[in-house]
Amino acid sequence: MSDNPASPILLFDSGVGGLTVYDALRKVLPEAPVIYAADLAGLPYGSKTESQIAARVAGLLGRMAERFRPRLVCIACNTASTIALGMVRDVLELPVVGTVPAIKPAAALTQTGTIGLVGTEATIRQAYVDELEAQFANGKRLLRVAAPGLVAAAEAKLRGQAVDPALIDDVRDRLTAMPGGPDIDALVLACTHFPLLGEELAAAFGSDVRQVDGAAGIARRIAHLLEGQEFAAQGPNRFIVTGPLAGAEGLEAALASRGFGPAEVF
Repeated sequence: MSDNPASPILLFDSGVGGLTVYDALRKVLPEAPVIYAADLAGLPYGSKTESQIAARVAGLLGRMAERFRPRLVCIACNTASTIALGMVRDVLELPVVGTVPAIKPAAALTQTGTIGLVGTEATIRQAYVDELEAQFANGKRLLRVAAPGLVAAAEAKLRGQAVDPALIDDVRDRLTAMPGGPDIDALVLACTHFPLLGEELAAAFGSDVRQVDGAAGIARRIAHLLEGQEFAAQGPNRFIVTGPLAGAEGLEAALASRGFGPAEVF
């Protein structure tokens, strides 16, 4: 438990996807100081090997924890969480909250028993996802596709750029071409970037397909772990990037609207 009211929550992601978690967190802990760390130098994670991701995430979070002294770390990235969460918890002596594909709530929602799951290549091949499926979607049909192009599309959209509808249509077409695919009525967004494309996904899949992501659940978990702690922000929340500051170009409006100061280099 932190006895420093200015001690921040550290939200970590490969890019801007974790802002979907930040938005949910602000609803339940509006006063909490937050440092958001975007590993833009390491983006994208989905095409990296498990060992590359684990080493990078654990190393970065170790250094960031030393520098920023957070009260809690949230890995707001499905790929990093499914691979590196255990290692990070071993390295850091503070609470660490991960992000897992929202298979459990999707299984509770589905009427047809058929669930689609869209994630990065690295996420959808993890045994962890197999375990979630066995535990929560037993008797249901879970259809998975990798959609690495959607990460870049979400990054671009937040910078004010147009999203190519063909990217979204390709994801829909690959899912619906699978046996049982036309019956999908719940779509698990197994990457924190993907809710940023909620409008585009709704246009492609139709209003009958419910989009399910873990942001609200993660925010509630963080609030529960920090219950009773005092918060005193010292100025605006901070947005930190790895690599050149130019990587954050175009994010000014998205960051200002969320109460962040200008982007800084880690």
